[in-house]
Amino acid sequence: MESRAKTENIIHGISASQGIAYGPVFLYIQSDVEIPSYQVDPDKRIEEIARFDHALLETRQQITKIQSEVEKNLGPDEARIFDAHLLVIEDQALISETIREFETTSKNIETCFSKVSQRYIEAFSKIDDEYLRERAGDIRDVTQRVLQNLLGQAGQNLSRLADKRIVVANDITPSDAASIDRSQAIAIVTDSGSKTSHAVIVARSMKIPAVVGVRDLSKHIKVADWLLVDGYEGIVILNPTEQTLFRYGKIQLQKKSFEQRLMEATRLPSVTLDGSPVVLRANIEKIDEAGLVKEYQADGVGLFRTEFLYLSSPRIPTEDDQYQSYKSVVEALAPAPVVIRTLDLGGDKPMASNPELFPQESNPFLGFRAIRFCLEYRDIFKDQLRAILRASAHGRVQLMYPMISGAEEFERANAVLEECKDDLRKRGVAFDEAIEVGAMIEIPSAAMTADILAQKCDFFSIGTNDLIQYMLAIDRINDRIAHLYEPTHPAVLRVLKQIVDEAHKQGVKVSVCGEMASDPVYLPLLVGLGVDELSMTPPLLPAVKYFVRAIRLEEAKKLAEQALSMTSPKEIYALFDSFCHERVKVE
Repeated sequence: MESRAKTENIIHGISASQGIAYGPVFLYIQSDVEIPSYQVDPDKRIEEIARFDHALLETRQQITKIQSEVEKNLGPDEARIFDAHLLVIEDQALISETIREFETTSKNIETCFSKVSQRYIEAFSKIDDEYLRERAGDIRDVTQRVLQNLLGQAGQNLSRLADKRIVVANDITPSDAASIDRSQAIAIVTDSGSKTSHAVIVARSMKIPAVVGVRDLSKHIKVADWLLVDGYEGIVILNPTEQTLFRYGKIQLQKKSFEQRLMEATRLPSVTLDGSPVVLRANIEKIDEAGLVKEYQADGVGLFRTEFLYLSSPRIPTEDDQYQSYKSVVEALAPAPVVIRTLDLGGDKPMASNPELFPQESNPFLGFRAIRFCLEYRDIFKDQLRAILRASAHGRVQLMYPMISGAEEFERANAVLEECKDDLRKRGVAFDEAIEVGAMIEIPSAAMTADILAQKCDFFSIGTNDLIQYMLAIDRINDRIAHLYEPTHPAVLRVLKQIVDEAHKQGVKVSVCGEMASDPVYLPLLVGLGVDELSMTPPLLPAVKYFVRAIRLEEAKKLAEQALSMTSPKEIYALFDSFCHERVKVE
């Protein structure tokens, strides 16, 4: 009853795993390994490198054991989290750079490994894409484990909790997450992290609530405190009152009932109340996500991000490597379409294993990246294009170029594609001669010349994340200005309408694959503007489909028309937010 006497405090974070939990805190304090720094005698250099090799081997054995335990307790999908860890420990670039640093400086191997690893961690931490940014956590986790083995230290874990507890930490590494006592942990709360962190993946597998990004909570909370975790809204309530607990008891029952209705909607057609179909596809990054596309009954894949194949490998994948990956997805989902986007490396996604391909730039987001990189390194580009073409023989494949600035750039990319088609014809390799080729519309210049591009493309896919960022000059991961990122800005609405109108004049279909597509609030806006298809992360499909079935196309058109006449982004958002809450009631 001690918790009732304390002052209630509401902390907002990011909803990461749905559900509601209430209980006492288990505060998990982690600290980085303290690394001694000293010079190694020249006659002990071979011994030092051997010590490094032994620590790598020991770490590999530990990770393999953890992976086996996770597969047994949680399942094969969760165990694949540690595939990335094994890739880190086998990354020849990371290993050779560490040895080179040691040979250059004669510093002890712990110091050298830590320095090189930190460079990789910083590179991945700057990536805008949430999923890929989480790879920094993989490298950090493996680095700590290697350093502990080098120093003969034992790491802490969460394998034994005294009783039912809510785990609170600054962050939870994949190894931490794998060791969590599933019988006692009832929720996870972290200061940092994102919706795609490994702790979140494990929390979802355990079917327990998780809230991340609550900032410094672990520094202020006390072991005697009690928490109520709302994984639906991303809220953590410190020492809730009796009234709050009663209210959340009712909310929990309502939410469970509503979730059942959402999942029932996945089995129904994606059609509005007045009979207009809305195509809903899935965004995927990894091969094994094809299963999620089926589970949530998406109409195929609207965006297959291929850079993960490059960023998760210690070397540039070959044509055959990529062909096998693309083929497995295409065959698994046939006859549903799969839109494969060519490499979107650079900017926030450098290849740490091949840093020489990406020179340092003062503004990498506007620099040497995506299609610009591909047109410069044609051999890498051709390997990918041939792999995609070969995969097209096994199902319906559509090919898409990222960061196209205009028709001329699109034509240059297509010229390389034609060379690849000729190569395959000479080799007698089958592919879809009529493969459709589209462009990502994410640069204002492409948006403003949509009428010209539409004459060259088979389809458009609007990447709203980057388009809005470039249009409004907003760095979305800059906390000081992130609030200025407004999808309902009148300029954004007008550009979206222009893109759709110009595409439809040429008979070109338009998809939206950015975050706007996955938010039910924006559904009537996008559908009302005439967008043909929406593509999103698979678990977000049920809510969007449910809302599709709760609206009429005609009223969506009227709302979009009304929004185009308005001037305030906040008022435009309020218009659609109110409409969403009116139609989708949690009862």
